[in-house]
Amino acid sequence: MAMTKMISWNVNGIRACVGKGFEESFQKLDADVFCIQESKMQEGQLKLELPGYHQAWNYAKRKGYSGTAIFTRKEPEAIIYGMGVEQHDQEGRLITLDMGSYYMITVYVPNSQSFGRRSR
Repeated sequence: MAMTKMISWNVNGIRACVGKGFEESFQKLDADVFCIQESKMQEGQLKLELPGYHQAWNYAKRKGYSGTAIFTRKEPEAIIYGMGVEQHDQEGRLITLDMGSYYMITVYVPNSQSFGRRSR
């Protein structure tokens, strides 16, 4: 069985990342599955040409906030956006792909900044 090369990258704003060579890095990394988190964009703000890849984007309703994407060489059998909880799904934080023999999930989970910290 052939191995699948998977990459996950928190881009902290894909439009700025594209301006700094994202597409060249993407091509050099040569992944079968490439996930990004924190895209911080709305639909139509960027046309990313990635020949040979299927694209799935989940945008946050709030402008300039969160968002995820997955790029795959193999076409997914199904794409599920979110988790079915409206309160959370409007933030574009989760995409699940059914790839036939496995599921691929990308999720953006922010640092809560206060969870688990001790007072001193």
